[in-house]
Amino acid sequence: MSSGDINIREFLNEGKRHIELNDPVQASEKLYKAAEEAIKVLSKTYAPDLHEEAVAKGRWTTTLLFKAVEKMNQKLDKKVKNSWDTAWTLHVEGFHEARLDTSYIAASIAAIEELVKLAEMEAW
Repeated sequence: MSSGDINIREFLNEGKRHIELNDPVQASEKLYKAAEEAIKVLSKTYAPDLHEEAVAKGRWTTTLLFKAVEKMNQKLDKKVKNSWDTAWTLHVEGFHEARLDTSYIAASIAAIEELVKLAEMEAW
């Protein structure tokens, strides 16, 4: 499953590999990237106005991502917001601040996998 040339599952797998390598910073960023790309895919169906806005701008902003998550959360299982919140924590605390260890990140994989699975189902 891909969004353009981006393989979302590959980001997820790279995150898992970085956990095995005990590289929490890169694991955090790859798992976050999987979630971000999943949100973009899901937005095509569940937040098309926001997807179109991102396309018109030529990029996704943080504000658009959070708005898309909120809109999807109303239409899909409430796990979307929970999974996104987990991904955002990985992005900020794990990647930017380098405050998370690999055991915390490993425990976050299931939440990211939820988003990836939703995106994969949407793409098929």
